[in-house]
Amino acid sequence: MKEYPLALSACSELECLKAENALLSDALRLLPHGMCAFDGQDRLLLSNALYRKIWSLPEHAVLPGTTFTEIMLHTPGHETDRSRSQPLLEPGSEGTRRREWALDDGRMIEVVVSRRADGSCVALCDDVTELRETHERIAFLARHDLLTGLPNRVVLLEELDRALMDISCGAELALLCLDLDRFKPVNDTFGHAAGDELLRQVANRLQACTNASDLVVRLGGDEFAIVQTGVSQPRNATMLARRVIDSLSLVFDLNGQPVYISTSVGVAVAPFDGADTTSLLHSADLAMYRAKSDGHGTLRFFEPKMDAEMRARRSLEADLRLALGRGELELAYQAQVNAKSHVVCGVEALLRWRHPRLGMINPLDFVSLAEDMLLIVPIGRWVLEQACRDAMTWPASVRIAVNVSSIQFRHGSLLRDVLGALQDSGMPAHRLELEITESLIVADAQQALSSLRELRDLGVSVALDDFGTGYSSVSYVRDFPFDRIKIDRSFVSDVDTNSVTQAIILAVVELSRSLGMSTTVEGIETQQQLQIVQQLGCTEVQGYLFSRPCPAIEITDIIQQLSFAAVKEP
Repeated sequence: MKEYPLALSACSELECLKAENALLSDALRLLPHGMCAFDGQDRLLLSNALYRKIWSLPEHAVLPGTTFTEIMLHTPGHETDRSRSQPLLEPGSEGTRRREWALDDGRMIEVVVSRRADGSCVALCDDVTELRETHERIAFLARHDLLTGLPNRVVLLEELDRALMDISCGAELALLCLDLDRFKPVNDTFGHAAGDELLRQVANRLQACTNASDLVVRLGGDEFAIVQTGVSQPRNATMLARRVIDSLSLVFDLNGQPVYISTSVGVAVAPFDGADTTSLLHSADLAMYRAKSDGHGTLRFFEPKMDAEMRARRSLEADLRLALGRGELELAYQAQVNAKSHVVCGVEALLRWRHPRLGMINPLDFVSLAEDMLLIVPIGRWVLEQACRDAMTWPASVRIAVNVSSIQFRHGSLLRDVLGALQDSGMPAHRLELEITESLIVADAQQALSSLRELRDLGVSVALDDFGTGYSSVSYVRDFPFDRIKIDRSFVSDVDTNSVTQAIILAVVELSRSLGMSTTVEGIETQQQLQIVQQLGCTEVQGYLFSRPCPAIEITDIIQQLSFAAVKEP
């Protein structure tokens, strides 16, 4: 008689067999896998309910004795790597094998088969559809942009590596780098959801502009790239770039809101502009930056001098970061005089950079650089502090005018910096005048005008600089009571010969007078120019006729000399 464990000793052999069968039945039912077992002739011995459910088999197909081939006739799908009628493992073989089946309903079933030497086997089955979809999604996201569905930089690098290998076989390749113009205002005005929708529409238009052999990639932000192969270059790259520029210049519809943007395109052609992926990308980027700096909706091809210019810019950036701490920045001052009496009313502070190797650098070459790097904030703070200290050595009737950047306004520290400069120097607020340009107001009119009112409340005066050269909206003058309007020097060069120029200056003077504002005309270099602007009613003048920009110690002498001369005039 068969022996059983102590716990079953009291049971009869039949009862023990029933207990074993019940235990096996529960194990098959609770097993988290579909399970089946076949004998050496591939006839079904047993299976659980989950096995039948996974394969969507009818009940008669899972009766013991059913052959594997018969079961396969009821399987709505196909094996992914072998024909579905082939046995799970060849008869007589032994071991474990993993297989995968694709069902007609789209599900994916994974099967792990363990076969013994006598030919019998046990198989575990799992529906891995969700797992496979997750893996495919992860793989897709690793190579594609989630927002637009376009390939990403990983794919771009792979495609460039592959395509550049064909260059030696006579193939031609162009890489186009694109940066959207005026994209940030869309985000700022309509919100990031609108910005995302705009990027999706841009992606669709780019794909519509290209051929099936072209690769369109989103690099990130508002930057895209296109790899063009299999066509003659640079002619076809030019044609493609112009199609892209024309397409993206058309109106976009963002939930009923019409929006206009444009794009700057830089093109590099292999192997002339780069024989490897890194250098080709670098060349296309440089061309794109040049296109962006040259204006909206512009196309530029890479030129070797761009690399030299960019290297020089990077070197200048590195030096500029250290310039303030090294004491290389300094201020020059130019007198602003009463148009009639020639008495000095104010002095404008002008930033200079005395580079230890390059000498005196033109402000046009480094002020915009300082703005791009946000260095204009600490530099602007130093200018305010130094200018106020120097002004305290001049007569109390002379104000100091300081130019401020829109970056200083957006940074939010200008009011604090002004207060600090006034407190440290002890200078009254009414002696400080801040000069701003129209572009500062255009960037964010509401915020700019609010900040200007806070400064006016301190007693600081505000001048609108370079009037007539920017957007020139009279609404700015209406919405904010500027103390002064400065007429740009470009209107003075031909004021003695051009009646239209005279009429424009007169109109500005009359507008200013009616609003209680003063006018300062820049660029006065001759007596004739001075006489004409005097006749037109300008309040103050500034230019080489009275003084060139000079150090603080020299401007003190100029103030005294001009004041003495004004007293001696009859």
